[in-house]
Amino acid sequence: MQSRGRWAGTLAFVCVALMTSCARPKPYPAAFITPRPAALSVPLSRLGFAIQAGAFAKVENAARLSVHLQAQGLDATYLPTPSGLFRVRFGDFRNREAARERAETLRATGLIEDFWVVAPEERVVARMDRSEVPALRRSLVETARSFLGVPYLWGGSTDQGFDCSGLAMAVYQLNGLRLPRSSQAQCDAGRVQAGAELQAGDLVFFAMQGNGRVSHVGIYAGDGTFIHAPRKGRKVCVESLASSGFRDRLVGGRSYL
Repeated sequence: MQSRGRWAGTLAFVCVALMTSCARPKPYPAAFITPRPAALSVPLSRLGFAIQAGAFAKVENAARLSVHLQAQGLDATYLPTPSGLFRVRFGDFRNREAARERAETLRATGLIEDFWVVAPEERVVARMDRSEVPALRRSLVETARSFLGVPYLWGGSTDQGFDCSGLAMAVYQLNGLRLPRSSQAQCDAGRVQAGAELQAGDLVFFAMQGNGRVSHVGIYAGDGTFIHAPRKGRKVCVESLASSGFRDRLVGGRSYL
C-alpha cells in the first residue's frame, strides 16, 4: 500500500510538472510555427535610377520634403547619413537621362536645389549575387536601425515620421528593392517563413485588432527581436517577438530574398 501511495504521489507530481510546462508562454503562436501556404514567392523587383537631394540637420525638414515629393507622385523617403544629416531619395526612373530631366524640372520650381542621380548599381542589392544574400540581410537591418528614435505617424513618411509599413518600404527601397506600401500587400508579396526559419531582414506581421487581419509590420532583426514604428506618440524601436503585446498577435513572417 505504501509503495502504491509513493507511485501515486510521483505520478501526480509528474502530471503537475507537465501541466506547468505546457502552460508556459510559447515564443510563437501555433499558426506561425505551421504557416499557411504563401500567396506569392516571386522575388521583389529592383529599383531603377533615383534622385537624391538635400542635406538637412533636422529630420523634420527632410520628411517635409518627402511629403511634397509624394504629392508629385514620387516614392520619396529620407535617410540618415554618417555625418548626422538627412537626405531625401525619390523616384524610380528607367535611365539616368529621365531621372536628371525630372530633377531639373523640380529644381526649376524651387522644390529641390542641388541633387545627384543614384544609379541602380550603387545600391546594395545590385552588388550582390545569391551567395551574398546574408550581407544584404545585414544591410536591411542596419538601415532599419538607422531610423531608431524617429517618430511614428499613421499614413507614411511625413513631417512627423514613419508608420509601420512606411518604415518597411523605406528600408527595402533604400537597399534597392521595390516593396508594396500597405502591410497587407507586403504580407501577400512574400514567401512564408516559419518561426525557426526567420532570418534578419525578413518582415514579421501582426493582427493587432485581434481579428486575424494583418494590421502591423516590423523588420526582423535576429535573436527574436524586430524593429518597427509602434504607434502614434512613440518612436521607431526594437521589440521582442516573445513580449506579451506581440506574441499572441503574430500572424507570420515573410521573406523576399
